[in-house]
Amino acid sequence: MPDVGAAAIHATAAVDPTATIGDGASIGAFTVIGAGVEIGAGTRIGPHCSVLGPTRIGRDNHVHGHAAIGGEPQDKKFRGEAVRLEIGDRNVIREFTTINRGTGDGGGVTRIGNDNWMLAYTHVAHDCIVGDHCIFSNNATLAGHVVVGDHVILSGFAGIHQFCRVGDHAFIGMGAFVNGDVPPFLMVAQDGYGRPRGINAEGLKRRGFEPDRIAAIRRAYRTVYMSGETLEDARTKLADLASGSEDVRRMLDFIEGGDRPLLR
Repeated sequence: MPDVGAAAIHATAAVDPTATIGDGASIGAFTVIGAGVEIGAGTRIGPHCSVLGPTRIGRDNHVHGHAAIGGEPQDKKFRGEAVRLEIGDRNVIREFTTINRGTGDGGGVTRIGNDNWMLAYTHVAHDCIVGDHCIFSNNATLAGHVVVGDHVILSGFAGIHQFCRVGDHAFIGMGAFVNGDVPPFLMVAQDGYGRPRGINAEGLKRRGFEPDRIAAIRRAYRTVYMSGETLEDARTKLADLASGSEDVRRMLDFIEGGDRPLLR
């Protein structure tokens, strides 16, 4: 028998004997909980969902109906290696969202942080890493191996190319297709493929950034995207700006740490 603690499991749900369900969790009608799944206390799994393992879901999450969590990666190279999915606490995962496990040659794990909202039809592919406090609007899609920072917003129908990174506090506009690394604090708008369109000043204000911090970030953006400098020269100037701004230092560290081309 599965370890279900004081969980509420609908009579029509199918729970594998190796699954662990925390106290106060609930499993909806016709939902399938597979082998090697751990569901934390207070997490609610809606009706008609599938949660396949190895997958660990933390505390107080809410997975709405028809979500498919922990399925095999959509990767032709996958040969059944021991890979997993890890989801943190207090996430909201809406209807028909799909989140896949990792791949053997891609790190072996897909990881979702805490306090994220993933709205209907979101897709998170294999080996992605998503931070905390993100919002993925309807039909937002991450290809494999994407890394997303904290407080990132993906608008509806936005898509991120495999192996790209999206830095903290970035805002990706509706329908934008991103095929390069997006530094922290940027706004990206739909223009064929996504193009930088300034900084996410409104979002930063809402999160308590003071005007002098935002001004420093804006100067850094102008150095990289509006000065006409080569990227090498822009990095040199960012290093000078970073001496007086930890936020600019974060941008510079991000730019210097990537393998994909910078979105410019």
